[in-house]
Amino acid sequence: MDTVSHRRTRAHLDWQLLLVSYTLALFGIINIAIASFDPDKGTNLSLLNYVVNSNSASWQSIFTLASLVVVFVVIAIPMDFYKARARLFYYAVLALLLVTLAAATAVSGINAWLKLGWGRTLQPCEFAKLAILLMLARELAASEKPMGTFREFFRISFIFGIPALITLAQGETGTVIVMGFMFLVMIYFSGADIRIVLFLVSIVLVAVATLFGYALLSNSNDYRILRILSFLDPQKYYNSAGYQILYSQMAIGSGQLRGIGMFVVGSISQLDFVPEDHTDFIFASLSEAFGFIGCCIVIGLFVYLLVRMLYLARFTQDRFGQLIIVGVMAMLFFHFFENIGMCIGLMPITGIPLPFISYGGSNFMTNIVGVSLVVNAVKSRTNTTRVVFQEPPRKRKRHRRLRREEA
Repeated sequence: MDTVSHRRTRAHLDWQLLLVSYTLALFGIINIAIASFDPDKGTNLSLLNYVVNSNSASWQSIFTLASLVVVFVVIAIPMDFYKARARLFYYAVLALLLVTLAAATAVSGINAWLKLGWGRTLQPCEFAKLAILLMLARELAASEKPMGTFREFFRISFIFGIPALITLAQGETGTVIVMGFMFLVMIYFSGADIRIVLFLVSIVLVAVATLFGYALLSNSNDYRILRILSFLDPQKYYNSAGYQILYSQMAIGSGQLRGIGMFVVGSISQLDFVPEDHTDFIFASLSEAFGFIGCCIVIGLFVYLLVRMLYLARFTQDRFGQLIIVGVMAMLFFHFFENIGMCIGLMPITGIPLPFISYGGSNFMTNIVGVSLVVNAVKSRTNTTRVVFQEPPRKRKRHRRLRREEA
């Protein structure tokens, strides 16, 4: 028996994923405090006092501490429970999306938040990503060749399509793109016919090309169209949608190699030149404070997290658990890639937060629950996992020689 293969496929608690996730979360709290720094409350304070003085950083700290209980519960529940209750969770989130669409008050043209009291809100479309993830993993794992018939193709497509359409109606285009990317990646790794995957990708490309074409030819004031136009020529839209991109690039460039430091009076971040610099554009504040070195550290942690998930998926034989890992990896990857890309001007603005770093309780809980599901999938590996046997080197050589002689 190959002991290396056995070690890779064994069930274990993968503490590395949790350690990296919470390292990023702590770094996020510091950056939220930097982005919301108010010099009127003091300038020579301890790091803890800077965090306490920031309402956003304080709440993010509360979310992070509360998530420890959530992580424990998610990991403790058997994986079969999630597989059996995936449909129930999916329908519950659909109902919550519909309630949000009907009752939520629009903010900047987006009605995706439910008011909870104490000034807090809930964003159900974040949890819709987990609902789609669990439901897709359940359905795709049940078939050796998923989407092999038209009926199965439409049934699985509707699992993604229904919550995506409701979320799109709420105005959360960025979240819909994340859902679509998760859907395509999970379909590909489920073993579906490559022609089906290419057909779905071609539909996405046609839709994107149509949207870009409409943006170029129309004079619409829709914020989504303006975001595309400002991506193509930010200088032309300096006083509207391009303003955020240009000042984000300025903040990133001002950090240079080592950054200007934390809680600097007169910095671009402190003067609030970059809108939403504690949420969607927190990478700009991070880059200004910690420079190229700080950016490389954060990017390195994200890359390690994603590569680690890919490694764990490779050696997880249970299809449901494997697809859970792949889905979470796809979700985090797209958030990471798109957020940094839009901050530096390489991708259009979509309002997608940076996982574990950006302020926001719903997004943070969604990400940490996703990581916890990955840890649970690895912990729930059974002893029936396929083990690879290898012949001794001499025997393999003799077999190869005999095959050549027979040829």
